Amino acid sequence: VQLVETGGGLVQAGGSLRLSCAASGTTERANAMGWYRQAQGKQRELVAGMSDEEHTNYGDSVKGRFTISRDNHKNTVHLQMNSLKPEDTAVYYCVGSFGAEPHARDYWGQGTQVTVSP
Repeated sequence: VQLVETGGGLVQAGGSLRLSCAASGTTERANAMGWYRQAQGKQRELVAGMSDEEHTNYGDSVKGRFTISRDNHKNTVHLQMNSLKPEDTAVYYCVGSFGAEPHARDYWGQGTQVTVSP
């Protein structure tokens, strides 16, 4: 399974970006899918996740600004990021869980850089 993120880039504070992640190499429908980010010098943190039943959870710092969505038929997940702040600057990683429990495993994308200028 390969996950590929697109949509990163440079944006001014207050602006918006939309990240997308597409899974390939499998015909299985993903279990949970989501986004993490890692800023320079910091630990990787959860941004947003969505279960296969479309239950969502968000990191506290992005609640009310970011929205996660999925297209289960295409095994894609999106992250709409609004009201961006400089502290949102990070590499954003897509993650997807595939396989039946208890043997499900997570697959990660290579990451896409998001830079928010003041």
